[in-house]
Amino acid sequence: MSNHTCDPIVAIATAPGRGAVGIVRVSGRGLVGFQQQLLGKSLSARQACYIPFRDRHGLPIDQGLALFFPAPHSYTGEDVLELQAHGGPVVLQLLLARCLEVAAEHNPSTGRPCLEGLRLAKPGEFTERAFLNNKIDLAQAEAIADLIDASTEAAARSATLSLTGAFSRDIHALRDALVHLRMLVEATLDFPEEEIDFLQQSDAQGQLERLKTALAGLVQRASQGALLREGITVVIAGQPNAGKSSLLNALAGAELAIVTPIAGTTRDKVQQTIQMEGVPIHVVDTAGLRTSVDGVDAVDAVEKIGIARAWEAMENADMVLFLHDLTRASAAEYVAADASITASMEGLLAKNVTVIDVWNKADVVADVPTSAVGGIAVSAKTGSGLDALRARVLATAGWQTAGSGTYIARVRHMQALQRVGTHLAAATDHLAGRMPVLDLMAEELRLAQNALNEITGEFGSEDLLGVIFSKFCIGK
Repeated sequence: MSNHTCDPIVAIATAPGRGAVGIVRVSGRGLVGFQQQLLGKSLSARQACYIPFRDRHGLPIDQGLALFFPAPHSYTGEDVLELQAHGGPVVLQLLLARCLEVAAEHNPSTGRPCLEGLRLAKPGEFTERAFLNNKIDLAQAEAIADLIDASTEAAARSATLSLTGAFSRDIHALRDALVHLRMLVEATLDFPEEEIDFLQQSDAQGQLERLKTALAGLVQRASQGALLREGITVVIAGQPNAGKSSLLNALAGAELAIVTPIAGTTRDKVQQTIQMEGVPIHVVDTAGLRTSVDGVDAVDAVEKIGIARAWEAMENADMVLFLHDLTRASAAEYVAADASITASMEGLLAKNVTVIDVWNKADVVADVPTSAVGGIAVSAKTGSGLDALRARVLATAGWQTAGSGTYIARVRHMQALQRVGTHLAAATDHLAGRMPVLDLMAEELRLAQNALNEITGEFGSEDLLGVIFSKFCIGK
């Protein structure tokens, strides 16, 4: 543990701004003398005490609750003192300053500072200490931040599931089975004359297959959690007046974008995050796509910039809703322009970006043309077809109805699980040969275990920890 993680730390642990209650939290070793000097009395462990908080002259700053959690039975695993006061910014800043002031005062009995080295906490440092002191693992620590940042109820419930350790338990179960197989292979390497019979008797092939099956289930649940955390970016694109802004408003259930009959009304991207079955969908409305109007270049420079930004948004999208106008579906010029846009999309978009054809204004046109087969007919005005569109978006994104076993997951978790799958596949190849290559198989299993350990933090670099905890809020 580095020196900076041994310093006592203090921070305001509630969100900035005004509130009914605000909390100043102190964590470190040996806070008994500090809290006695700060509060003028000794607190009982884990019992709230209503007490005045005073400045250096004995004048009251506020009255509130003080709680003392002796190590190791605290959030961080160290001694923790919490001061709960009224949630005004000035009050909390005064309490924070008073804590730092008292820490620098000399203890009459020792002649040393009351709490030497007390400093302001960095973002995420309280949770980092909880991790370093084995109160939680890394996946649980990340789940705390994900719970705070959750934008939907489903995301919050999944983050809570990860925080309680469900994701970590599944990782540990897979790792334990992997370790058992590693032990078998390593032991077999010590008896090369018996290796084939030994592996057959121990059903090494069966163990590998069961590991891959368990991993597939884990990946499936984690991928659902990754969708809940990250969401997907969906860009609505198409020619002017196809109803892109109307579709955004219909999906969001609010008038977010200006809608007029005038072509080119939308000049820049309009983005809104909505929910579909608890999945955050970042919907981007874009300027109408066109390169000319009656043979003349796009109306003005501003519209050209809007069109360029529309193409940029599509490049960075997970999915594109290509909106067509049913009322112009038989117009040769309109069909040719749609075909030109389709060709441009095929050349620009990555292969993993799905394009869904959506035909708008179904309330006006009774018969859907054959060119619309395979797409989805909707009416942004009446709402017809929107449920089918939502279902298609979710299905294309790989979403399945959230169950009780869906836990929140991050991109790094998914990447680690993918590496586990790659190493297990390589281990299978080394075992499947006429003469199993056990030393290479053992190495692949070791690498698979390391990838699993990265998820819970039992194996990882300090750089990784720095990146993760730096994204937390101060005081957490």
